[in-house]
Amino acid sequence: MKILRIAGLLVIIALLAGVPLLGNDVLTQFGINALLLAVLAQGWNIIGGYTGYASFGNSVFYGLGSYGVGIAMVQWHLPFGVGMALGALMALVFAVLLGLPVLRLRGHYFAIATLALAQVMIAITSNVELAGSNVGLVLPPLNNDPLFYELALALLVLITLTIFWFTRSRFGFGLIAIRENEEGAAVMGVNTTLYKVIAFALSGVFSALAGGIHAYWITFLDPASAFDISLNVKMIIMAVFGGPGTVLGPVIGAFSLSALSEILSSEVTSIAGLFFGVVIVAAVVLMPRGLADVFRHFRKSGWHYFIENIRNHRL
Repeated sequence: MKILRIAGLLVIIALLAGVPLLGNDVLTQFGINALLLAVLAQGWNIIGGYTGYASFGNSVFYGLGSYGVGIAMVQWHLPFGVGMALGALMALVFAVLLGLPVLRLRGHYFAIATLALAQVMIAITSNVELAGSNVGLVLPPLNNDPLFYELALALLVLITLTIFWFTRSRFGFGLIAIRENEEGAAVMGVNTTLYKVIAFALSGVFSALAGGIHAYWITFLDPASAFDISLNVKMIIMAVFGGPGTVLGPVIGAFSLSALSEILSSEVTSIAGLFFGVVIVAAVVLMPRGLADVFRHFRKSGWHYFIENIRNHRL
């Protein structure tokens, strides 16, 4: 059974890798967006799904990755790879320095603290000449959507394998213990501060790499778009919709909601946002643990699964 699952996943990855070969530019561009959103949802899954800290600051890491690539390529005329490394390094340093004090907060205090970070970074980059100030940076164009698609897919595979490793490692068990009962985890010998900072840093590095790919793909960035807080909301919704704290849940959530958003935007543009919001609310009520939990229990419980969720989570 395990071998069949692995074989099935390899087939899915091979099929996804072959999408650019179809020659459909619209499909490839949609794929790039969906894959990068899936990476961001997985990045949030590390700190939010496994560690239990609902971060609203991952969009900051995304922006740092974008500006790492932008500054390296535009201001210093360095290759894209160096910019990616710079963005990841900035995210790592920022996550460690910020994580040590902020991760001492819990619940809504932590959420509020991270929520303010995006506005702080917008104000800072808007006044830094190296980052293009309010004008932003225009990167050299590279008309190669298949390349960006494969980079985004490779990054998604890498972060998913990392999360899969969580499920089999002492580190991953430590994160789950922190999520369930942080005091109990500390009593059992888990270095909660170290584990949380590492999780925050991993989440930040992967988010930064996604931001770097996106910046070079669209060839332009400014403070407002690089540190857009709505992007953080999207990654949280997608992770929760698919199933936080699972290996493939956020990926499923990102692909499902990206496709739904695209269909609604093209078919019923005027009320797409309303329909999308209704779908999210219905999903939270009917399947609060995400699609991954539905796949596990629907065969056994049938439609009673949704009825039971309504009963258990009614207001």
